[in-house]
Amino acid sequence: MRIAIGGFLHESHSFAPRATGWPEFRQPGGFPGFMRGAALLDTLRPTSVAAAGAMAEAEARGFELLPLSWCFANPAGPVTAEAFERISACLVADLAVALDAGPLDGIYLDLHGAMVAEGFPDGEGELLRRVRAVVGAAMPLTVSLDPHCNLTEQMVRLSDAVAPYRTYPHVDMKAAGARAMRLLAERIARGAPFAKAFRQAEYWMPLTAQCTMVEPMAAVMDAREAIAEQEKAAELAFCFGFPYADFADCGVALAAFADTQNAADAAADALAALLAEREPLFAGGALPVAEGVAKAIRLAAAADRPVVLADTQDNPGGGGHGDTTGLLAELVRQGAPAALGLINDAESAAACHAAGEGAEVSLHLGGKSDGLPFEATATVLRLTDGRFTCTGPMNGGNPADLGPTALVAIGPVKVIVVSRKMQAHDQALFRHIGVDPAAEKILALKSSVHFRADFQPIASEVLVVAAPGPVLADPSSLPFRHLRPGLRTRPRAA
Repeated sequence: MRIAIGGFLHESHSFAPRATGWPEFRQPGGFPGFMRGAALLDTLRPTSVAAAGAMAEAEARGFELLPLSWCFANPAGPVTAEAFERISACLVADLAVALDAGPLDGIYLDLHGAMVAEGFPDGEGELLRRVRAVVGAAMPLTVSLDPHCNLTEQMVRLSDAVAPYRTYPHVDMKAAGARAMRLLAERIARGAPFAKAFRQAEYWMPLTAQCTMVEPMAAVMDAREAIAEQEKAAELAFCFGFPYADFADCGVALAAFADTQNAADAAADALAALLAEREPLFAGGALPVAEGVAKAIRLAAAADRPVVLADTQDNPGGGGHGDTTGLLAELVRQGAPAALGLINDAESAAACHAAGEGAEVSLHLGGKSDGLPFEATATVLRLTDGRFTCTGPMNGGNPADLGPTALVAIGPVKVIVVSRKMQAHDQALFRHIGVDPAAEKILALKSSVHFRADFQPIASEVLVVAAPGPVLADPSSLPFRHLRPGLRTRPRAA
């Protein structure tokens, strides 16, 4: 079997302060940069990305893999036209070269599913349209997806099957890639497409309510598995949606793939009905930042493990720039014994490196995205090049390169200052600069949910707080203009 493999991943926030261009795909924090050709296989194999799981499954089956191109950029504003056209052109051109070298049996693509590109609000749908224009409608093609995918009818129609991760935090990316490859092998063996059914929910789930480690999502995921087994669906793909993309198909959606249309419809209808029934359970919220910090200080005084504060509204994994300072200012104001990861500010990091370890520096820290820096005199505790390997259950094995990095102290608050953003979802971010996260009284993390995979096991308590930032805990207040009629931007109360 000759299988082409590639990927193009981005989660786009329509209202984030900065667009995502070619440089962000060339050198993302926490993931490998843009690559194509044979190096793709060796580079991705030891990582946690879905393509690594697909590769392992294909190689175990004796398939020949033909690498196309693969890239990832951290969530931010929509992908620029230049970047989208450049990356799409590389992937499609590499696919044409693979076809010229001999017949293909199938294609696997590692996608996110929530990409908004300039000119193409359904970025993945447009990419798949271009791929189908080259290979035709009959070529077996499956994709893996992040469950924050805004799944569209076009994506389902142009794929033979989609396989989202089933966890948030995403600790099963490789498993989803392997599942997509198994579905591709099954599609090739059956010689005909699966029957498909596509459904959309009429309400959004806040990011903090989507965590599969806790209720209400944990029970929904158990029910999804039972429905898929009962209806004998080859895949019952459930996508939670990314509620910051301003286009008609933004939101919760699902797709069922089965041997018969009746089975696909039955599985899709059952899960859609369950989601409608449990809508009120997904209403959630976050503590105001001052209240959250005060509560963390009280809890930490009597705790033998860290209290974790999640700065959800500046989550770099949701489109935040990782540089807002509302939580930092409140920690300093209240004298909290805390370690904050991270502030994305290349200028301040460079100033710390120029001053050297042990020096005192005056910083206009952060605030590059919103014009609200935190002015402080800080002591430089430690300097690094920002390079380390992630060790946590979500991104273990992934290389991180955050550029010049500094650990500074502002009173009792320690702050990791980096030159490229990364969500605080891995303890290696702290350890690489000499901070043992388990020994801290309070850990302040720029993340919404992914932090839970590596930090919840060491936490005495987790508090989600709302400091100023673009990844609003309640996105309904954003100025959307293109959503479909009738879509509820917050769950309806019971």
